[in-house]
Amino acid sequence: MTALVPQRGRLGLYLDLIRWDRPAGWLLLLWPTLSALWVAKGGFPGWHLLSVFVGGTFLMRSAGCCVNDVADQEFDRHVKRTALRPVTSGAVSVREALLLAAVLALAAFGLVLTTNAATVVWSFAALAITLIYPYAKRHVAMPQAVLGVAFSAGIPMAFTAVQGSESWLFTAIPGDDGLWLAAIEGGVPAVAWWLVLGNLFWVLAYDTEYAMVDRDDDLRIGIRTSAITLGRFDVPAIVLFYLLFLGIWAVALHRYALGTVFHAALGLALAQVVWHWRLIRSRTREGCFRAFRVNHWLGLTVFAGIAAGFALQKG
Repeated sequence: MTALVPQRGRLGLYLDLIRWDRPAGWLLLLWPTLSALWVAKGGFPGWHLLSVFVGGTFLMRSAGCCVNDVADQEFDRHVKRTALRPVTSGAVSVREALLLAAVLALAAFGLVLTTNAATVVWSFAALAITLIYPYAKRHVAMPQAVLGVAFSAGIPMAFTAVQGSESWLFTAIPGDDGLWLAAIEGGVPAVAWWLVLGNLFWVLAYDTEYAMVDRDDDLRIGIRTSAITLGRFDVPAIVLFYLLFLGIWAVALHRYALGTVFHAALGLALAQVVWHWRLIRSRTREGCFRAFRVNHWLGLTVFAGIAAGFALQKG
């Protein structure tokens, strides 16, 4: 594969590494983050925060792809769908991939620095879970739950970026050694944690669909996934995860009175759940992969309902 490097160039390989031509992954991360941003602000959050979270989402997802490919290169060699990834094939070295991940993460951190101290603190937790996830499949029966935490990190960050000065209080207190220590009181509002919980179920739904594509290969090489853990209950579990996601978000956002347009969006999202069930019920690789790839439309539908609901309130 290294013979392809001069023909394609390093830039092309790096773009392959961050899945530039497959935007579904970062869109799955973007829509719940933007939804939280709109809820926290009660409508359009302003161009600054919108730019920070769109750019940061893309950069951190790209960095996560680099780390994931380094961590999984030995496994990926045995899976037909992933055998030709740049790191796995040797076209990009481990050092290059990690350096690119560091540059992308630093760029994302630069965006976070334009917000506030509370959001900066949360960004370190988001980075930690991003680094932990690629190794979860070696030790956790349902590593998709860990991914759910990683893909929900933008939600509390959205709230602190908007409400940081109100929900977080930094005070100075004397320590035993005579130094002044920073104490943090307060935190993220309860609605944010309900959104996190609901989003966790959505990630479990679509990433289990993704895991169903490679189930045979994963069983052969000993990787743990939710598709393997759930076994013959995979399809009904996925439908349940979708319903929990939409149900929790509907209840959590009820007090915002987003009106008919939001409920219509939830109805359209439910229709998409039925579509997904039809795609995955036969458990074919093609159907499951398509179901995963179109999931971002479900997220967009819910976000559009939230954004439109707030816009009509102000109109």
